[in-house]
Amino acid sequence: MMSIMESRGKKKPRPRRSFTPESKAEIVELCRRGDRSVGRVAKDFDRTEGAVRDRVRQAEVDAGERDGLTSGEREELAAPRRENHRLREDVEILKRATAFFAKKTR
Repeated sequence: MMSIMESRGKKKPRPRRSFTPESKAEIVELCRRGDRSVGRVAKDFDRTEGAVRDRVRQAEVDAGERDGLTSGEREELAAPRRENHRLREDVEILKRATAFFAKKTR
């Protein structure tokens, strides 16, 4: 049976997909040439308009045409954040294991 939220037209979020660097470059090139609108490129590649606009904006930053963090700089910031997240999960697992074994030894 359909829930109330589903019956009111609430869409499920799209699953995350990964695209090759080549397809990303093609998307940027098509948008920059101006042959097709961003909406048309998004539809052709089954992407959202926002995702296409973000990709074009990031390409402009990487090319030095716009201010912002380059892809390399973003990755430099993301790597320690991912590691920190993983370490926090490890600590949480160890806390649970410690509590479990502390109960067993009493």
